[in-house]
This record gives sequence, C-alpha cells and structure tokens, in this order.
Amino acid sequence: MQQTLQTLFQYKAWAHEQLHALLAVHLSSLSAQDQTTVLRLLNHVWVVEQIFQANLQGLPHGWAALNTTDTPTLATLLTRQQDSDRWFQHYLHTLDNTDLAQQLDFCFVDGQAGSMQRDQMLMHLLTHGNYHRGMVGNVLARAGIQPPKDSLTVFLHRHT
Repeated sequence: MQQTLQTLFQYKAWAHEQLHALLAVHLSSLSAQDQTTVLRLLNHVWVVEQIFQANLQGLPHGWAALNTTDTPTLATLLTRQQDSDRWFQHYLHTLDNTDLAQQLDFCFVDGQAGSMQRDQMLMHLLTHGNYHRGMVGNVLARAGIQPPKDSLTVFLHRHT
C-alpha cells in the first residue's frame, strides 16, 4: 500500500503541475466569475490538505472553514500546492504499512469528532483533489479551453 500511495501522490503533484501550467496561460481568458471559481476551488483543495496534514500528525489544524476568506493569486496557489505536494511525498517515505493502518482521532472543521485510518485520510486527499481538479476542468471546457490530460494512465505511461 505504501508504494501505491507514493505513486499516487507523485501523480497528484504532476496533475497539479499540469493544471497550473495550463492556467498560467489561460486563466486571464476566463470570465472574472470563472477565474474566481477556479482559484477558490484550488484554494479549497490546498486548505483541506493543510487540515489533514495536521490530522496526520496528531496536531490541531486551527482551521474554522474549508476555504480562506481571501482568494489567493494563481502564483500563490502554485507555491502553496507545490509545498503541500512535497510535504506529502516526504511524509509517505516515513511510513510503513503498519503506520498506514493506524486509526487516528481528530476534529473536523465543524467541531465534530472524527476517526480514520491514516491510509483512508491519504486516499481521501487523492480523491478530493481529483474531484476538484475535474470541476476546474469543467470550467475550462465550458470556456472552450481543453483541460489537461491528467489521468493516472497518462501519468503512468509517461513516467514508468
């Protein structure tokens, strides 16, 4: 499981890079509303990753919402996301399968108690990010911009 998660988090980082590269070229051609939607979606992904970084370490996350009140720039989001992707890739190298199966208790943003295995938290982040990158891709497609071909199969074909 650990090796699979390492590959999936490498894929996640690559998919974010593909999307950010495309947005660097095309974000300004979207309507103001769509630009904000895209940035808010990507910021939400980053915030959730920060919450789960804390959860995985047994630390309080300190977040009261699933997004920030401000909308960061694309450049800020890229830096934040790259830092987050590096953190998770490094973190995965510190774990073994026993660690991944460990049940961790935490607090959701709404104050409710939660409990998940470490590998479940990591899988949540993968599926959550994929979902929201897909939403961004839909915004791009509606504007006539071809979203990146960022599927796992494309990543594996290019990187294995």
